[in-house]
Order: sequence, then structure tokens, then C-alpha cells
Amino acid sequence: MAPIDRRQQVIHAAAQSFAMFGYKATTMDQVAKIANVGKGTIYTFFTNKEQLFDQILVEVIQEMKNIAHREVHQESAFFDNLFRVLDSLLEFRRDHDLLVKLSQELKDFGTLQAKEGLEKVEKVISDFLAQELEKARSNGEIRDCDPQVVAFMMIRLYIALTSDWSKQHEPLSKEEIKDYFRLFLMEGIAAAT
Repeated sequence: MAPIDRRQQVIHAAAQSFAMFGYKATTMDQVAKIANVGKGTIYTFFTNKEQLFDQILVEVIQEMKNIAHREVHQESAFFDNLFRVLDSLLEFRRDHDLLVKLSQELKDFGTLQAKEGLEKVEKVISDFLAQELEKARSNGEIRDCDPQVVAFMMIRLYIALTSDWSKQHEPLSKEEIKDYFRLFLMEGIAAAT
């Protein structure tokens, strides 16, 4: 029988607690109870709740990086890769219990740690897109542009079309979203002359 990794046990329990209760309502007592360890055990690995939360975010971000790298196929065109990566990362963000809870907590209470955590996650997506945009620019697949600005706009456009739009209108299908991406980012809306 393998020895129990107490540190991983604590991290797993904390991830559960943050996902269920949010950052603000999670206590070290709750984490200890879920992990079935004494509170002192947690402090052998982590100085405080913030450090524990940061460790969980590091793991979530690593998982997102793995997803992004998995979805990029070197033989595919930039926009094909873009759609695969955005779909996968934003589905992950939408379905991940911790990220859903942090979004809700930010909206309901404006918790600074929830805001900062979500900003870290968005930065990972933005940095990855900027890196891919730079490659596409170097390969001549896209025009000369600032990859950071375009990555920012891509994320905002995607979020606007996937979630903001559906708050007041019938949700768009993935194909419709891709069509609008093509229109705004690949073709532009100016009439052909």
C-alpha cells in the first residue's frame, strides 16, 4: 500500500472547499475536516489560506496550459487551432467548479482574491494566444499586429459571444460564433470594393 501524500490530500480537500464555498467562506478548519487531518498538518505545508489557494490556482493553470498545448496541431492553420484552443479553454473555465464559484463570488461579493485568481487564469489564456499570434504573424498567416492587444480582443469577443450575448438573446451555436470570429478577425466588416 502506497504511503498517503498528506500534502496532496490537503490540496485536494482545499480545492473541494474553495469550489463549494468560495474563497471568502473557506476556512482552514473546513479544509482540515474535508482532508481528515489536523489543522496543524495543513500549516506544515502552507503558511496560510492565501498560499494554499495560490497552489490550487497553479494546478488549475497548469491543467489549462496542458489543454491548450494539446489542442494546437502544428499542421493546422492558425484559425483552426485558435477555435480548438478557445473552445477547450473556455469550456474548461465554464465547467470547472472552482472557476465557476470564483466568478459567482466576484459578482456577489467582489472578493479581491477571487478577482485576482480569475485574472491569473485569463492571463494564461491571453499569454498563450499572444504566443500563437506571434507565430502566425511570423509565418505570414496574419497581418502585422500587437499580439497582446489582439489576444485581449479575442478573449473579450469570445466571452461576449458565448456568455454576454445569451443573457439577452438566444445563445449562438459554436458555428455561429466561429462565423463571427471569421467576420471580425479574418475578413472585417467593410464591404468588398
